[in-house]
Order: sequence, then C-alpha cells, then structure tokens
Amino acid sequence: MYDVGFMIGHFEPLHLGHVRSVLHACGQVKTLYLFITPHPKPNPNFKINLKDKARWLTNAFADLPFVHVVLLPDVVTPTYEDDHSGLKADNANAILSDILQRFDFLTVNGQKPILFVDETHPLANLNLVTPILTTPRQTEFNSTKIHNNPALYWQSIHPHARPNYTKLITIVGGESSGKTTLLHKLANYYGASFSLEMGRIFVETDLGGTELGMQYSDYPLMASDHEQALRQAKEKATAPLTLVDTDFVTTQAFCEVYEGKTHPFLTACIDEFRMDYTIMLASNTEWVADGMRSLGQTEQRKSFENRLKSIFARHQIEPYFIDNPNYHERFLQTVRLIDKLIFKDYQE
Repeated sequence: MYDVGFMIGHFEPLHLGHVRSVLHACGQVKTLYLFITPHPKPNPNFKINLKDKARWLTNAFADLPFVHVVLLPDVVTPTYEDDHSGLKADNANAILSDILQRFDFLTVNGQKPILFVDETHPLANLNLVTPILTTPRQTEFNSTKIHNNPALYWQSIHPHARPNYTKLITIVGGESSGKTTLLHKLANYYGASFSLEMGRIFVETDLGGTELGMQYSDYPLMASDHEQALRQAKEKATAPLTLVDTDFVTTQAFCEVYEGKTHPFLTACIDEFRMDYTIMLASNTEWVADGMRSLGQTEQRKSFENRLKSIFARHQIEPYFIDNPNYHERFLQTVRLIDKLIFKDYQE
C-alpha cells in the first residue's frame, strides 16, 4: 500500500461512477485526497459552486476518514469526454508540479503521491512528474451526459448531490382551486417528494382547527415551518422535481387580506427562498367548504387571485397559469408543462 494518492475532478454532479473510482483508489493508499476543480462548461440550468461539491464529497465519505477533500478553484481541466488531442505531458506536468508545490502534505517521506486516473484517460499514457495508477473505467456512467441532463440520469447522481439538482415546483391558487389534490397526483405520477401547506397544518396544530385566533404574529411562524418543510423535502428528493403545496406569496396574500397589511418577514422569505417554477391554478373550479375556507364568493375568489398576481409581479415572479376548470384536464395540462420544464429543456 502506498502512503498518499490523489485524484483531480469536476465531480459535477457527483455520481456513482465517481464514487466507485474513489473507492477503488482509496483501497490502495493510506490517505487519498480529492481535488475539486471548476467545471469548464457549467450547466446553465443549475448554480453549482465548489463548496456545493465539497459538501457532497465530504458527506459521501464522512465515514472514511482517510479520504480528504481539497478545493482547487484556479485550475480548470477538460472533461473526460472532451477532445484531448492537444493534451501534452508538458501541460499536465506544469499543473501537477504546481499542485505538489502548493500542497506539501501530498509528499510524505520524500515520496511523491500517486495520481489516480481512469484507465482509458489520455493522462494514463503520458510521462508525468507523479507516478500513476489507474482505476477501472465506469462505462455505465457518462459524466458529460449526466452533467448536461441530470433529470434523465437521476438514479446515477449520488444522493448527497440530488438536492442541488431537484427543481422546486410550487402549486399555488386560491381556496378550493385543487392545489393539494393536484400535488398528490403529481407526487405519485413522478415519484417525487413534497412539502404540504404549512398554514393549514399550523391552524390545526396551534389554533385548534379554526382561524378565529390567528393574528399578525403567527405569519412568520407559518413561514418558518414552511421553509423547514421545503428544506426537508429537498434533502430527501426522490426525483428531479420536488413539489410544494402553496408558497410564501400565498401566505403574504392571506396576511394582506386578513390583517390589512404586508408582513416584512414574508417579503424577505419570498425573495430569499425562491422557487424554481410556480404553477398557479385559476379559481374557476367549484368551491367546496371544508370548515377552514372563508373566501368562497365569486368576487372574493377573483379578488384573491388578482392579489396573488399582484404580489408575484411585485417580486418579479412569473407563474405558469393553469386555467382548465376540469380537474383531470388540469392535471394533464400540468404534467405536460412539467415534462417540458424538467425533462425536455436540456441538451443530450
């Protein structure tokens, strides 16, 4: 067994092929360092930084104390699938020599560390300043395809990286517009995780099932519960979309209706915890009283819908509007929209 080894990669996203290569490498050295570099062609649909990737790797190997993560923000290397015809030993050695000089912990007892590369990578055939060992080619994992279209390769992405690659889709609308039923249909259709409407749960758990005692100071509490539910749903994401029943805009709208004023805490939540996509349901379905709904008149429903639109505009949010009054057609219309947004807007 060798003392020290290292690997250099983009790990964007971290997928099971990466992990298998790391496991092969760390079985041959006492200490393995994983150097994370920026991706040369970032996917514009996702905002991923080096610390996101550091979090994935440190969590993935938290129980393997001999695996360490290092950030290498100023080195950009091509992807495996790029054209490497111009790759020369001089270029690679310049990068490796700089790394050895900057990170002296790589050299132990005067011995240079082992560089691990894929067995089919062009670096494996070059004469480098560090000794090389190869890891088996993970043929079932194409890093470029996974990077370009993570939704289609969801099962290949490591669980710790999935929260950064699931899109938050919130379903909003007035009372009795079918939000919750639609959310449960979509969650089953896509096998997606979801968070429920925290305002309704707050009324049930803290106010005895009636809004009679609700007051201005309750709205931040509901919003805090909502943010926590969002984070939990995203952390356990089971699909490239995570569904959200209602949003902070809706809570703000109810606050303005019942309290007559905007709440600054909700304003901050709307701006800080942005959804990726907002789907707004028209209030043109039959109104059903359930004991907790109070805005059932046609004028009230239309007024609340317009208030939602006004708050969305105030925060530069453009919702997708679903206006079919038939529940099943509304579901099908939403599925077509989500398929386009999540699964068809990326390049292979």
